[in-house]
Amino acid sequence: MTTVSQYHQRTKHRFNRYAKGPETLDWDDQPDPFRRFEGCEIVSLPSPGVDLSVSWRQLDRPRQIQTQALSLDTLGLFLELSFGLSAWKQYGPDRWALRNNPSSGNLHPTEAYLINNVSALMPQGVYHYASYHHHLERRAAFSAAEVNDSLLIGLTSIAWREAWKYGERAYRYCQLDIGHALAAMRYAAAALGWRLQLLTVYNDQEIAALLGVDRVDEFVDGERETPDLLCRIDYKNADEFSTSIEREREILLETLQQADWYGKARSLGAYHMYRWSIIDEVEKAAEKRDHQLIGVSEAGQTVIESAGQANVSSIIRQRRSAQHFNQHAEAMPTSNFYRMLSMLMAENNPLLDVWPWRPATHLALFVHNVEGLSPGLYCLPRSQAALLTLRQQFSDQFEWRSVDQFPSLYALHDADLKQIAKALSCHQAIAANGAFSLGMLTEFKDNVEQSDWHYRRLFWECGYLGQILYLEAEALGYRGTGIGCFFDDEVHSLLGFSDDELQSLYHFTVGEALLDSRIQTFPAYGHL
Repeated sequence: MTTVSQYHQRTKHRFNRYAKGPETLDWDDQPDPFRRFEGCEIVSLPSPGVDLSVSWRQLDRPRQIQTQALSLDTLGLFLELSFGLSAWKQYGPDRWALRNNPSSGNLHPTEAYLINNVSALMPQGVYHYASYHHHLERRAAFSAAEVNDSLLIGLTSIAWREAWKYGERAYRYCQLDIGHALAAMRYAAAALGWRLQLLTVYNDQEIAALLGVDRVDEFVDGERETPDLLCRIDYKNADEFSTSIEREREILLETLQQADWYGKARSLGAYHMYRWSIIDEVEKAAEKRDHQLIGVSEAGQTVIESAGQANVSSIIRQRRSAQHFNQHAEAMPTSNFYRMLSMLMAENNPLLDVWPWRPATHLALFVHNVEGLSPGLYCLPRSQAALLTLRQQFSDQFEWRSVDQFPSLYALHDADLKQIAKALSCHQAIAANGAFSLGMLTEFKDNVEQSDWHYRRLFWECGYLGQILYLEAEALGYRGTGIGCFFDDEVHSLLGFSDDELQSLYHFTVGEALLDSRIQTFPAYGHL
């Protein structure tokens, strides 16, 4: 068994025991959720909070959205809508920030960096986006590189932020958050009439060098960042870029040799009570070492139009994780339910074009309160090819009855499964009290056997789908919540399989949210 497979088995929650985590939480030593670099030049961005005129429904046809010219204004808006603050919350003496990109436990292990080669925008080099201050910190200066029009964005993870609370399972959540962030970037780009391309040609070592996170002396021990992915921001017609992706990679890696680096990361906390060596081991084992170049996926064609009328920027900024659902809410109309499901299908959602691989994640749904649908267990294969695999893996007691109004959806078993859904999601009532909840099943064995780094990719795909559900729910007047705590093998047992051909990596639930009036809300950037 590989290190990755061993890690996955070891970090499963089970009915009789949870994955290893801290025995106690030192709240005075909670990691700082905001990374800052000292000794860097600061590039100010225009004030956040600008609204766009683009409506949510227009995202169904992103090619028709007017392309905004690249400037500090539009770049700042892109970064804010992708990674910026959405609000501050306060309960008694406790105060915390929410962000536009979801994060497990609101701990935010993800950091974002720009590699700027647009000299008219700002000096060429590497910049860290500081979401608290909504400004850029210049980490590196490039002498004039031969690429003069590319704008790249890279993501990294700080595992300690998640491990502080979740222990060994934290690595899973870091990867889910990368998927959340990738989708957040794609939706923000679409609102500006831009596109995004995931650059698979770079390996982790190259991404680390380009973003400066391999400069270990500039980071506090235990608070280092690991590289995750690099994207090209297509702020104009892709055909207009003068440099190919392969040539751009060569030039940037050469440019690094003469780059001047600045700044040192400020400590995120005073003391690390626990060390989780298993996370270091799986990070190393799951490193991406290949340079495979995969092109952009073809955009899908929306078949069920959204009823959402609000503008995109307001939907993104109001995204929240629900804490409680109204279990007495009216049934969700099937039109809303089918809309949300359709946007998880690559052929129906044009904003899944950034994902260059075939779908490897499929849904097992617990339908509780959807108009015209019997409560029970359903399955949504996200590709026709996966249908046979799922039917072979699942219990032979299931019906596999195609739903007339949404033929890709299959009814497996009619029953009230609220208590089962609750029990499987670590006894959390939120999995039972909404309109529906679901588990994301990934084609695990084949992918991990091909390459250990595909383990991360499976979580990214789940996180991407989770962010789509978050936003689609908000646009329709509902609210979603990602659930990282569930009993892995008990979910598999319910569905009828016990091997590792399929594995559940993420749960999610959608419903009518109940707000806690004791919690106060304050503007996102009132502190500026």
